Amino acid sequence: MLWRHIKTQRKPFLAFAVLALSAAFALGCNTVEGAGEDIENLGEGVSDATDGDG
Repeated sequence: MLWRHIKTQRKPFLAFAVLALSAAFALGCNTVEGAGEDIENLGEGVSDATDGDG
């Protein structure tokens, strides 16, 4: 019974989650340049972690 309720509510939940993540991303980096800097910082962090520098 509970599984049937969860299964019917999956699409609205996923739509809300995608919308919330999109809004958080848009608010986090206001420009394309800001998004590029965020991605670059993420790449540097991953590189440092794999090199053992971080």
